[in-house]
Amino acid sequence: MGKDRLKISTGTEWEEIVGYSRAVRVGNIIEVSGTIALDKNGSSVAVGDPYRQCIQIISIARKVLEEAGSGLEDVIRTRIYVTDISQWEEIGRAHGELFRKIKPATSMVEVSKLIRPESLVEIEFTALADDEDK
Repeated sequence: MGKDRLKISTGTEWEEIVGYSRAVRVGNIIEVSGTIALDKNGSSVAVGDPYRQCIQIISIARKVLEEAGSGLEDVIRTRIYVTDISQWEEIGRAHGELFRKIKPATSMVEVSKLIRPESLVEIEFTALADDEDK
């Protein structure tokens, strides 16, 4: 019936409480859940700095994508959620530095809040892997 799922976890308590995976791969499609700027201990980083938060988020996604058999160069879509759209240039600059050659489809929308008050940016990623056998 369905294809096998590769579920990637980063081991946070929230994955179990909320019932989600950091990323899921089905066939050659990889979806990375909304990601905020955290360090390996789950603490917020780059508080007040949307540029650095975006860089940290993409760094987290890179590691998750590699674990799923892919990489940033395979990203076909990003969805960027921001709490202050007036900061779009800093966020866009960070995104552009890492995706300028890849040029995935993207959107950036303002939301009233993210899960943590200090989070200014959250990004979701969709990527393709070379083969369906993982």
